[in-house]
Amino acid sequence: MKKIIASVSILALTATLAVAGGKKDAPASGPKTIKIGISKIVAHPALDAVEQGIQDELAAQGVTATFDLQNANGDVNTATQIATKFKNDGDTAVVAIATPTAVAAANAIKDIPVVFSVVTDPVGAGLVGADNMGKGNVTGLSDKIDVLSQVTLFARVAKIKTLGYVYTSSEANSASALADLEAATKKLGIKLVTQSISNSAEVKQATEAIIGRVDGIYLTTDNTVYSALPALVAVAKAAKKPVFSVDTTSAQDGGCLIASGFDYYKAGRATGKILAKILSGTAPSDIPVKYITEPSETDFLIDLDAAKNCGITFPADVLSAATKVYENGKLTTK
Repeated sequence: MKKIIASVSILALTATLAVAGGKKDAPASGPKTIKIGISKIVAHPALDAVEQGIQDELAAQGVTATFDLQNANGDVNTATQIATKFKNDGDTAVVAIATPTAVAAANAIKDIPVVFSVVTDPVGAGLVGADNMGKGNVTGLSDKIDVLSQVTLFARVAKIKTLGYVYTSSEANSASALADLEAATKKLGIKLVTQSISNSAEVKQATEAIIGRVDGIYLTTDNTVYSALPALVAVAKAAKKPVFSVDTTSAQDGGCLIASGFDYYKAGRATGKILAKILSGTAPSDIPVKYITEPSETDFLIDLDAAKNCGITFPADVLSAATKVYENGKLTTK
């Protein structure tokens, strides 16, 4: 685990700090430097963007802070060790990026704020209750997606009749997404072929195992899969099969026919806003889970190189709706 310390901005924090629904007195005046632990389940472009967005937002909010940035490298046990480290180090607050790290932090830490980010199903993961309000010392941001509308689009553009899904069986967010995907494909009359993995080293082999039986691959918010996305894309490209990604950040290097989802940097900024609100005195239990719904917080990327490789032509309305276009090995933002 690598420890990185970064300093940001100058303004003083307000005089109160909400912790687990209670408040501690802060110095009446003068800048107060606080320590924030940030953990992510694995390093890949989307989660890295969230991490950066959090720091940038706190700087913009005038928060003076140091950061302990930790990466669990895809291991749940390591995520738990990181959470325990944050607790023992006396951090002021903790941000946990992705479901496994969020669950680990929420289970281990009860006396300081825990803010989760890009957790697909915070209710199903037990982080908050059914009312989607913060629970105790925990609240945060969800990256839950509309699976039905995305599969509908993929089927329309790529004429999908049989859909492949590679996912990590141990990731709660992927299990939740699988249930949504099963419901969507059933409603649309599409056959679903799944292949589970336990670590990123299995992504290439899992894709090879199903690529010959499907018309395309659909990827949800599975961090382990995205950490090995180039391997999956290479298999799909060789088989001339399209890939639909809900992670637009990871798709910016090409290979995914369509990527429709959140701007993960903006998700990080939104997470930073939640943390800043807590640091200014609001209890986590008084803050509802943030669901990203604003069009300005989303991206729609199409890859014309991938389309050409798969023999697919985009409808005119899909072309015009794209906010980013990958063509001839380059990404253009509209």
